[in-house]
Amino acid sequence: MIIEERLSANGKKIYYRFVWGRSSSDRMSAGIFTYAKPKSQIEKAHNKESLTILELKRSQLVLDRQSIGTGYIPAHRYKHNFLEFFEEFTKKNLRKGKRHLQCSFNHFKTFIGKKQLAPIEVTEELCQRYRNYLLGKFNGDTPMNYFSEFKRMIRAATKQGYFRINPVDEIKAKAGKKRKLKQHLEVEEYLKLLRTPCLNEEVREGYIVCCYTALRWVDIKLLDWSDIGADTIKTRLIQAKTGEPVVLTMHPIAKAILDKRKARFQEEKPTGKVFKLPTADGANKILTAWVNIAGIDKYITWSSARLSFSILLQDERVDIATVALLLGHTSTRYVEITYKRHRPKDQEAVIAKLPSPEKMELPPEVIFK
Repeated sequence: MIIEERLSANGKKIYYRFVWGRSSSDRMSAGIFTYAKPKSQIEKAHNKESLTILELKRSQLVLDRQSIGTGYIPAHRYKHNFLEFFEEFTKKNLRKGKRHLQCSFNHFKTFIGKKQLAPIEVTEELCQRYRNYLLGKFNGDTPMNYFSEFKRMIRAATKQGYFRINPVDEIKAKAGKKRKLKQHLEVEEYLKLLRTPCLNEEVREGYIVCCYTALRWVDIKLLDWSDIGADTIKTRLIQAKTGEPVVLTMHPIAKAILDKRKARFQEEKPTGKVFKLPTADGANKILTAWVNIAGIDKYITWSSARLSFSILLQDERVDIATVALLLGHTSTRYVEITYKRHRPKDQEAVIAKLPSPEKMELPPEVIFK
């Protein structure tokens, strides 16, 4: 492997590249330059350090090429700080619409509580404590999803030679304790909210749009006018098969709200965010006050809009595959587990459907004699 020099157009700098063959794929820029005629002590020092780095880079490239097919990994390929490896793995393996890996990395940094972590410190005991940390912090499937991504990263690190034995191989990803069932809105409560004014019109209209489109808080918060079509809303969710965003058809009420907001602008195609919403905590506090004014005796949060959307459609006999599609899910799993009615709307009406003497047209004395 040789190092080629190339003088810049103005003749002031020299650029370098590595060459190990004749084809264009057998050469690579070194990303280093030196001054052709150094005039000061600083420029001379720069040249000296740059040439040292250049030689080091060449040595590393030679080792990389010599180790191909041997199973040996040169020492310079290892990250001395394992957090850097985790961060690099996260960047390389991020998928649009999938946040589990990024969240797992973020929470692992919080759990560790320091900026440096040597690979030798990543033991089975540490991994076990991280899983327990997630189980104590989250409910439902969240800790299982985050720890599964952590296990995937450790498995990759083991294959790259960071560990002789996979430290999480025998630690199972577990779901957290069952979360408290969320409350949702019924049909008549939808109508109550539509008729009831709110102290913050941005929150009111934003929440109603979520009730009729199943948008999440993060979706409505980031919703841009460029996402709004004539009768559709483009979400940030990406379809796995096509790689395109999920597009939802708007309900007339959601469309009326957006048309009203659009009419406030002078230009035909407004730009920027559709809603000027406060923080999630602030929005939920305003929502709670609004729900109380409407006379709804339930604990309703922003996520209740999405749940209500799913349940009311299923009440109208919409099949779960269609509901899952409208929610932006790739399968019906979460509709069957989470986005469903967990308790009957009217228990008395349900119990009354059981057989009774009146329905059987038999006198009670015949039944109970």
